[in-house]
This record gives sequence, C-alpha cells and structure tokens, in this order.
Amino acid sequence: MTLKVEKEFKPSETRRIVKNVVIISLAFMVHFTAYSGAANLQSSINAEEGLGMSSLAAVYAGLILSNIFLPTAVIKWLGTKWAISLSFVTYMPFIAAQLWPSFYTMIPAGLCVGLGGGPLWCAKCTYLSVVSEVHSKLSNIKAEAVLTRFFGLFFMIFQFNQVWGNLISSLVLSSGDNHAAVTAINATMIPEICGANFLPSADAAEALQRQPYEKIQLLSGIYLACMATAAIIVAIGVDSMKRYDTGRAIKVMGGVEMLMATLKLLVEPKQIMLITIMVFTGLQQAFFGADFTASFVSCAVGTGTVGYVMLTFGIADAIGCFVTGYIAKITGRLPLICVATVVHMALVATILLWKPQANMSYVMYIIAVLWGLCDSVWLVQINAFFGILFPGREEAAFSNFRLWESVGYIIAYVISPHLRTSSKAYLLGTAMLVGVFLYFIVEFQLKKERDEKKREEKKTKEPENGLDNKAFTIAE
Repeated sequence: MTLKVEKEFKPSETRRIVKNVVIISLAFMVHFTAYSGAANLQSSINAEEGLGMSSLAAVYAGLILSNIFLPTAVIKWLGTKWAISLSFVTYMPFIAAQLWPSFYTMIPAGLCVGLGGGPLWCAKCTYLSVVSEVHSKLSNIKAEAVLTRFFGLFFMIFQFNQVWGNLISSLVLSSGDNHAAVTAINATMIPEICGANFLPSADAAEALQRQPYEKIQLLSGIYLACMATAAIIVAIGVDSMKRYDTGRAIKVMGGVEMLMATLKLLVEPKQIMLITIMVFTGLQQAFFGADFTASFVSCAVGTGTVGYVMLTFGIADAIGCFVTGYIAKITGRLPLICVATVVHMALVATILLWKPQANMSYVMYIIAVLWGLCDSVWLVQINAFFGILFPGREEAAFSNFRLWESVGYIIAYVISPHLRTSSKAYLLGTAMLVGVFLYFIVEFQLKKERDEKKREEKKTKEPENGLDNKAFTIAE
C-alpha cells in the first residue's frame, strides 16, 4: 500500500468504494440478464443440429484465446473501467444473431463474445482486488475478509441476472402454447425419452418445440437494450481505478509474452492441482443451464418453463452468495466446500435416478434451489481463494481461472448433443470429487506454509527480545 492511499483518503472513502462495487455488480447483472437469458435457451430454441450448443462452445473457445492474449494489454490500454464498459458491447452481436440463427451467424458471434469476455471478467476481478486493499487499509479489516465480502456482494447482485433474464424469457415464450411436444404424442413416453435417458441428437426434434419468430424478435430487442444500458452504467457511474492506485503496475504484454506468463503460472504445483475444480465450475454451470433444462424441463414440461426454473436457480444462487460470504468468516472455506460437495453429489444421484413427469415440476424447482446454493459456494469461495493464493498476481490468476472454467463449458457444450444426460452426470460427479480432493491438498499446503511463516517470524523476534532484555539488565 502506498502513501498516496494513506494520505489522500478519509475513512469515509470506504462508502465510495462499496458504491463502486455495487454499481459494477448492477451493471453485470443487467448485462447478463440478456446474455444468460439467451444462453439458457440455446439447448431448447436452437437444438437442431446442435446449433445452440455449438455457438456456446464457440463462446468459450474464444474466451480461452481471450484469457491468454488480451486481458493484461486491454486493461493497461483502457483501464479497468473502460475495459468493462467496452467489453459489454462485444456481446451484442450474439443477441442479434438470434434473429437469423445459422452456423454462419452464431459461431462468429459466439467467438466475439468470448474475445470480449476475457478482459471483462479479468478487469472486474482486478478492480475488486485493488479496491479491497484500499478498503482494508482504511477500515483496518483484513484484506482477505474484505475481498471475500466484495466477491460475495458482487455475486449476490450478479446472480439476479438469472432472475430477470429468465423471467423475461418465460413471460415472452409462455405467452402462447407451453406444452412439451412429447405430451402431444403420448404422455407415457416422457419417462422414457426425458430425464437421464435424454439424447439431444436423437430426441430434440421430437421433444422440443420450435418458437415463433415474433417471440424471438421481441426477446432479442429487450436483451440488446439491456446490454447497451449496462455499458452506459459503468461509463457514467464507476470511478476510474487510477483513483485507487496502490502502486502496482500493469505491464503491457504482447500475445506471446502473455502466453508465456500464463504458462508460467500454469506449471506451478498449486495451480495444476486446482485445474480440475476450475473445470468443474464451468462444467456444472453448463450442465444445469443446458442439459438439465433440455432433458428435464423443456422435454417434460415445456420450453416456457425453462425461464421459471432458471429464475429459481438464480434467486437461490444470489442468496447463497450473500449468506455464504458471511458464513465463511465464521466457519472458514473448508466446511462450506464439504457441504456443497455432499449436496451436489446428492443432486447428481437424483438426476440419474429420478424419472420426470409433467405433473412433478416441483421437483425441478427443488433441484434448482439446491443447485443454486451449491453454485454460490463454488463461485464465491473458489474466486476468493485465488485472490488469496496468488497475491500481486491477481490478473494472471483470475485469467487462468476463467480459462479453465471455459474449458469446462466447452467440454459440456461439445459433448452435450452426443451423450445421454446420464453419461454427462457421471462425468460431472467424477470431476467434482477429483477437484475437491485436490483443492483440499492445496488448502492444507497453504495452511502449512502460513504456520511455518509464523514460526519463523517468532524465531526472528525472540533474539531481538533477548538482546533488549540483556541491554536493559546492563543499564540497570
């Protein structure tokens, strides 16, 4: 922390810092109201030939390239504030492409989203990390606690995008018919086709309804307006990070330099052991938003219900982000991760065993609530853990997090049309168990390092104290 922070700011500056965090969170919520609302429908409205899943895979393929080559340079050139605002604009072609869905429009639009996503998320994480340091200095609260609290606040507000985005899609799409196509054929076929047995490449044409063009047109117009509003909110309402200069410099790197810096961090043992849980975070979100909604909700109940189920997921996720951020201050991360693992494994087992029925939609809402609570733990605690694990290298660390999370999304979207839901559920459960096991190893290594550091500091102080006592005795 530099003297600039200590001299120029009064304690009341903490309120302004919180205001900036809230405004950024609101802007992300408005923006992803549009993107998540559209993305959650891809497995249902663009299911033919796997178009929707292919476009989402393109998003995260672009995001991987973006995370390697772009974040540091973009943040240096534009600053975190303008990197966020302008990155929002790169998502708009994806919404416009919904009006003319084809591989020639949606794949390039998906890549455009990915290229903007790297700087967007990295700039957000960097901004939160820097202002948490300043807040910590002014409030005398540990920087680790402030950062965790800010991530909790951000994700609490951010996850409401699931509420508004899916409420909009549900109101628009359910305004007409909202029946599962299977019910028109034979209601007894639902348990056979839907649920764990669902295979998109074979069952989508029979089980999922095509939506009228007028509804897609209305949705696209609303979502484009949301994205434009988000960019304006950040441009007008957020302070530049130059105000909170803490002395850290962001070096401009070319593509090759950024790749080498990323690879350098990737080969660190702790980073390697956390790869599986990073992949899992993307895998589980993509599975719920694409596979669960298509194989259980759209297939058994109707596409118009997808938004309501995802809305429920979003509310639970937002509440969980707020609550778990404070619970972690009392219990620490480990108990929360343990509980989330047990509950999430139970949900995977439910997906494998439960046979959906059109009159049992309440079970889908229960699953959505529990899945949202688990997701809030993964989001807040793993993100905060990266900020703590790699101090001073947050840009590279968060870039790596998004990179491997994107790998999880890509895996989910690429295999989605070709595997039954049961196979994908087994993959999800395995990734979770392996990822959490390796995460525990890193946690215990970190604890061991901190304990050793405390012992060394104690040994360093003891000779000094002994010398002082000896001098004091001679003086007497």
